[in-house]
This record gives sequence, C-alpha cells and structure tokens, in this order.
Amino acid sequence: MSTAPPTHRVIAVVGPTAAGKSDLGVFLAQRLGGEVVNADSMQLYRGMDIGTAKLTQAERGGVPHHLLDIWDVTRTASVAEYQALARAEIDRLLDQGRVPVLVGGSGLYVRGVVDQMEFPGTDPVVRARLEGELAELGPGALHARLAVADPEAARAILPSNGRRIVRALEVIEITGKPFTANLPGHRSHYATIQIGVDVARPELDARIADRVDRMWAQGLVDEVRTLEAQGLREGRTASRALGYQQVLTALAGECGEQEARAETVRATKRFARRQDTWFRRDPRITWLPGGIAERGELPGRALALVERAVTA
Repeated sequence: MSTAPPTHRVIAVVGPTAAGKSDLGVFLAQRLGGEVVNADSMQLYRGMDIGTAKLTQAERGGVPHHLLDIWDVTRTASVAEYQALARAEIDRLLDQGRVPVLVGGSGLYVRGVVDQMEFPGTDPVVRARLEGELAELGPGALHARLAVADPEAARAILPSNGRRIVRALEVIEITGKPFTANLPGHRSHYATIQIGVDVARPELDARIADRVDRMWAQGLVDEVRTLEAQGLREGRTASRALGYQQVLTALAGECGEQEARAETVRATKRFARRQDTWFRRDPRITWLPGGIAERGELPGRALALVERAVTA
C-alpha cells in the first residue's frame, strides 16, 4: 500500500559505492509514488551496465528510472549539462505529483541538482594547455600541483582522474580561487530529504570485492571489448570509469586480467573512501545503518524518516 506522497519534496539516497543505494531508492519510489532519477555519473553512459552495477529492468521493480543510458561512451561528461537534465526531470515529476528519488554516489552531481550551484565556464586556451601537460607529465604530477593549490579538492579527486584534475586546475586559474571555494555553502535549490546509507568499512570493503567478482563473472571483460569497438578508449570520461579503465589496460597488454581485477578492487575501495568523505561534510544528510545486520530494517527506517520530515 502506498504512503501519501510528500509535497514538493525531493528524496536523495546517497553514500559510497556498494552500500545499497539503488535497492533503497526503488523501495522508496514504490512506497511514495515516485520515480528514480540517476545521480551516478557513469550510469549515464549507454552500454556501461555490468561495471556500473546498473539495475536490470527486473531489479527496478516497475519503477521508472531516468537519466540512464543517455550518452555515448565517446562523450565527455559535463556536470552543468547533467544539472540541467536532472532538474528538468525533477520539475516534471513534481508537476505531475510524483516524488523524485535521486539516487547515486557522484557527490558533485548530487549537489549540482539539490543545491544552488552555478558552474564556472571554461577557457579553451587554459584547458588546452593543461591537457597538454596532462599528456606530457601524467595525472600524478598534476594531482600533486592540485594538492598544493587546493588540498581539499585533491583529497576528493582520484590521482588517476586526469579529466577532473584538469578541470579543477582550470577553475582555479580562471577564478583565482581554490576549486572547492567555488562550491557554495549548503543552500538548497529543492526541499530535499537526504538519506545516507552507512556501512562499516570492513563490510563495505568485502562487498566491493564480491561485487567485482560478480562483474567479472557476468562478463565485464566482454562488455569492455564491445564498448572499445564503439570508441570507449577515446572517451575522456567513460574510459576512466572504475573497472573499465583497468580492463582496457589489460586488453592493451599492459597487465594481466587478474592484475586488472585486483586493481579494480583496490581502486574502488579508495573511491568509496573519497565518496564517504565528501558526503560526510554535508550536515543535512541523515545516515542510516545499512550493514548486513541492519539491512532488513533499513527500508522501514528510511520510510519513517521521510514521513517524519514531511509531517514536521
């Protein structure tokens, strides 16, 4: 039986990878008369299914999901473009009396939707110079430079993520301020109830290892081969996705498949820590335990949280 939907509210389910956000998002959408809006930057790409743990149609439980499979793997991601697309979907759902349930672990994408944020433009000359330095020096050297200019940004961005490092350095040069200084305070664009799924580090690490094993068993390597033929290797954003980057390295003969698999686990654990650090800075997020011992109680607790917030 559906609970009466909240009025003019957005529900956001956030947290690190493998915490259980997707299933909780489906449950809340089913109970609240809602629809899911994707906030995972890599699930925007068509064909990137196994490596992003994209829910199958059956797993979506009849709940419409939006902003999945909208970009080719050759397209460079843009947070500003995503912001416009996501807000258009949310506004449409609100106008229809539906409850938007924003689900994902891409912290900047979530904030770009729910908060009052404007993204600095680009300078083609600065961008071209920084990309040239990235090609010549590698992401590690540029990440070290970012760590000096903006330590907080460096902690949030993987040292291997050259695209994001270049963007942060570009914004610093354009604005004359640290990249993170361009992020505003917590000023909401929507009335949003944010739920964080909290899983203890040892259990989360074990879940990540199990998830990577399942991805390999489900055919991640073949998925990457197919996407490589569609231009994945040339895609500035998609080629850096966890799992895909490592498999591409193996397919190029630069490492063995088992090494790629182990590195995917290591890199995903590091990424989960960065996600957790990012979301913990937001005092508006209510964290609910999502470990194996509490998993059965998580949906009910989340629903009760939403209902209390709506009636408060």
